[in-house]
Amino acid sequence: MPNSDRYYTPQNSKDAMRQIEKLFNKYKDAPLTQELVDYHQNLVNRLKTDILAAAKQENVPARIESINTMIAAMERWLKVRLAGNPYNGKMKNFKFVSDESLPKFKRHVHKMNGGSTHRSSRH
Repeated sequence: MPNSDRYYTPQNSKDAMRQIEKLFNKYKDAPLTQELVDYHQNLVNRLKTDILAAAKQENVPARIESINTMIAAMERWLKVRLAGNPYNGKMKNFKFVSDESLPKFKRHVHKMNGGSTHRSSRH
């Protein structure tokens, strides 16, 4: 078994969902290619079959519901991207979160008088 560390083996359905969420957030803004669409469809199918079956076996109704919201968000991503629109948001806690709802932090750099390029926080 030389490739045993190459593939990720989740411990339970929540672990698998976290992994898919992490992967989805990595590629959600990537340019759309046939390979990416196939990869995405594979992840969605994984959610619909293996992971949903595992969640039913674990008998956690809330997890089954979050799998369904996750599937819906991922299917919507594909429709939005195929229409040529940007997907403004990401997946967090197995739900879609729009970029507008996330907090924006204003950053004001204050340069104290001095020749160095270091920023000071004016303590």
